[in-house]
Amino acid sequence: MPFVSIGGVTLHHRHIEAPGTSRPIIFINSLGTDFRIWDDVVARLAGEMPMLVYDKRGHGLSDIGGGVRSIDDHVDDLVALIDHLGFDKVVLFGLSVGGMIAQRLYTRHPKCVEALILGDTAHKIGTADSWNTRIATIERDGIEAIADGVLKVWFTPEFHARRSAELAGCRNMLTRQALPGYIGTCKAVRDADFTDSARRIAVPTLCIVGDLDGSTPPDLVRALAGLIPGARFEVIRNAGHIPCIEQPEAIVTLICDFVASLPEGKSAHG
Repeated sequence: MPFVSIGGVTLHHRHIEAPGTSRPIIFINSLGTDFRIWDDVVARLAGEMPMLVYDKRGHGLSDIGGGVRSIDDHVDDLVALIDHLGFDKVVLFGLSVGGMIAQRLYTRHPKCVEALILGDTAHKIGTADSWNTRIATIERDGIEAIADGVLKVWFTPEFHARRSAELAGCRNMLTRQALPGYIGTCKAVRDADFTDSARRIAVPTLCIVGDLDGSTPPDLVRALAGLIPGARFEVIRNAGHIPCIEQPEAIVTLICDFVASLPEGKSAHG
């Protein structure tokens, strides 16, 4: 299993190489998940483009390091990983909090980012009260106490009814996350507001949302797209908050179409 220690944080990652000089795409996970949520997407894209999946700080098999105080901690880790792998320009696909990490990375390091795919995310997610309530519940009773409610927004009723084994696996992934990483990232999202910086995004951007997303609903993601000059907005049918699990083929189609629309030029891995 590939691990790298950067700045005192050991990150679990997987680099999927591809022939040629096509631009690499980096997938950034949602809250309470690890990089396995991208398995079906990565399998379908294998050989088409270089890809990187990784467990963000405090999630999956990655360290918590000095803790998570803000979205910038996650950005610092990803920038260090990009440098370690020798990437030049990259396409970032951030899901939920991953989309906030992508937005912030662009703000701080715009020359590193060729394009953004922002999935089921927003410039600001939730309210201070909603996040504080979640944090207090988890601190008192653990992630198990919120798991059923989270899964209802992650996936559609059809997924719950027909894909019970996958649902159980996703529940295990959520409830087995380390509390410090989960709670720290909750606080980071609570404190993040990228409304102003979204207006200054100046690279091609695709905003995606599941039509039944109960966490970042279509209207919220549409509002994000409206802030970003020239952003494209797409709704995936029959999907909740994590369409890369529920509708991977639709995600792959959108990725391929979007990447094909980008200007030609060498921006590959080193």
